[in-house]
Amino acid sequence: MARLLLGREVSEALDAGLRIRAEALRARGTTPMLGIVRCGENPSDLSYERGAKARAEKVGVAVETFALPEDVTREALLAQIRALNAEDGIHGVLMFRPLPKHLRADQAEICNALDPAKDVDCMTDLSNAGVFEGRSDLGFPPCTPQACMEILDHYGIDCRGKKAVVIGRSLVVGKPVAMMLMARHATVTVCHTRTVDVPGEARAADILVSSAGALGSLTRDCVRPGQVVLDVSINWDPEKINARGEKGAIAGDAVFGEVEPVVAAITPVPGGVGSVTTSVLIGHVIEAAERKCASRD
Repeated sequence: MARLLLGREVSEALDAGLRIRAEALRARGTTPMLGIVRCGENPSDLSYERGAKARAEKVGVAVETFALPEDVTREALLAQIRALNAEDGIHGVLMFRPLPKHLRADQAEICNALDPAKDVDCMTDLSNAGVFEGRSDLGFPPCTPQACMEILDHYGIDCRGKKAVVIGRSLVVGKPVAMMLMARHATVTVCHTRTVDVPGEARAADILVSSAGALGSLTRDCVRPGQVVLDVSINWDPEKINARGEKGAIAGDAVFGEVEPVVAAITPVPGGVGSVTTSVLIGHVIEAAERKCASRD
């Protein structure tokens, strides 16, 4: 039976430190604040927003939501971002992506309109450059890949000299988590839809990160004893029984019943990486506020 790498334990440890840092900021007259930009009423965005607000309240961070209609124009959204850039009381900004379909062609321009100092979830090119160059002074890394690293740290899993395999090459998870593992001195292989033998590459890993976003794609054939598996993906499984005893629940890439008995450790879905992500987000807001205070001293 694998060790379950529970996100709740990691979040609780992170939150304890964040409370102290937020209190120190308030003692200096600064309340750290997150601004959330949401276009429309996407259920997954609303769910994440609720989680972020609950986490922020626990540690003493304020949150203000800027809800725009789904048919918001490019000009109106850019104006909102410019207003947030100019607002001294807002230290970090999260904009839900992907944007509505009519704005997808302009998404890069819209994301890069944000001040990188307030970019707490790696929306801008400068923040991405910071991840790839290993520079913490250029924006912030994306929250989900950093949540993976926080889990490894919390459970004492050393990456040095290990072979890490990442399944997925998105700019949101796959590529940045590969860079972050490499920064921890792991030897990293990235698998994708054109990889010839994904199961063979996956079995060779000491640390396996699955971010394919494909339900049931990580099977018994992909794993071996002794591995640490971080299942990052959030998929909908219509056959899985949820907490209310009904069909339909979120699930990761792993066929959990096949993979968990084989490997040494694994993050469950739900209850794994996703539950750490909001703590990382709120931590970035606090760090942005700390940087701003330091620049005034």
